[in-house]
Amino acid sequence: MIVRVSQTGPVNATFEAPPSKSYTHRALIAAALAAGRSRIAAPLRSADTELTARGLEDLGVPIAWLPGEITVDGCGGTFPTAGEVIIDCGNSGTTLRLLTSAALLARDPVVLTGSPRMLERPVGPLADALRALGGEVAFPGRPGYPPLRVSGRLRGGRTEIDGSISSQFVSSILMAAPYAEEDVELTLPATVASRSYLDVTADVMLRFGARLERWGYDRFRVKRGVPYRGRDYRVEGDYSSASYLFAVAAVCEGRVTVTGLNPASVQGDRRFLDALEAMGCRVAAAGDAVTVERTGDLHGIEIDMSSSPDTVQTLATVAAVAASPTTITGTAHLQYKESDRVAVTAETLRRMGAGVEVTEDSLTVTPAPLHGVAVDPHDDHRTAMAFTVLGLAVGGMAIRDPGCVEKSFPGFWEALYGEGLL
Repeated sequence: MIVRVSQTGPVNATFEAPPSKSYTHRALIAAALAAGRSRIAAPLRSADTELTARGLEDLGVPIAWLPGEITVDGCGGTFPTAGEVIIDCGNSGTTLRLLTSAALLARDPVVLTGSPRMLERPVGPLADALRALGGEVAFPGRPGYPPLRVSGRLRGGRTEIDGSISSQFVSSILMAAPYAEEDVELTLPATVASRSYLDVTADVMLRFGARLERWGYDRFRVKRGVPYRGRDYRVEGDYSSASYLFAVAAVCEGRVTVTGLNPASVQGDRRFLDALEAMGCRVAAAGDAVTVERTGDLHGIEIDMSSSPDTVQTLATVAAVAASPTTITGTAHLQYKESDRVAVTAETLRRMGAGVEVTEDSLTVTPAPLHGVAVDPHDDHRTAMAFTVLGLAVGGMAIRDPGCVEKSFPGFWEALYGEGLL
């Protein structure tokens, strides 16, 4: 199947932000480990979050998807499995990484595996840290890469962990840590990739009752014996997904309002709005709504997006229609995502006519006259959505495999069709 995108604009549209994928993943895990029942209101039901829920069900946790909510009957910190469990995490790196540490709370070994691309995504630093905390991690295939077999127990204690590839290595241990036999203290010697997601992890943990201390992004300590408690919890709107909607106003001119967003959110992808404002858009917030408006030219900027990784591609496509070059830094870890996002973005923009320079940790886009092309997103939802948005400004774009957006934003196409943009 192919979605064809024609030129449009100026726009005047209002959307509702989908629920946060990151918060939904973490709320599911905290609720599964808690004692008692939790109700998770307004969750994101997507391919990724369903994989996390299915993995928790494989570990013996009853989960029910109901209209507008999920109910989870927590296991109290010990998964009630009998015998070895195999969890297929598909193409969800979040599912595999976050469940790896939780697997130490099962009675028997747990094997985590996934798609062919998943088997190329490194997890060695997480395995090393878990071994230091009492776990046993084996790699039946390539050392340091899935599949992995987790057994032993979460003893706890102190260790270092390298989060320069992914903050999810750190989040994984933190989320399981309330059930360790000793306090868990993690020291992070290197700069953490996507570190704002540690704020999301800490937020969920505290709301479910854990006791967590932190020293910035350098050190974390989780108190043993202070477990999660079942509760009613509401998932906030997703700034990552909203970025594509805001970008429509930036590339097409006009105005876009997105509702359902938390103005005080710790989500790092809120910084995408700062980038748009620096480029010349007007950004205004009122209640749970944010409006982005563009009436004049966009100007190139230099910006570090290391804490806002999921909006790098979106910003690169906006940069392609600006009046001067944009340099985005903090991009090195994007090669480990669902695809090598920097390489795919650079190759596609070049085919469209833009100038692109790539270094180990940066992407520079130099605007030039653009034309539409066929886009193979390489099964990467964010590539498909970012280049759909650029297609609305350029026209003549063909997006292959549109179903890949089910991973994070199942209603993406319907939202654009609903506003007459497709």
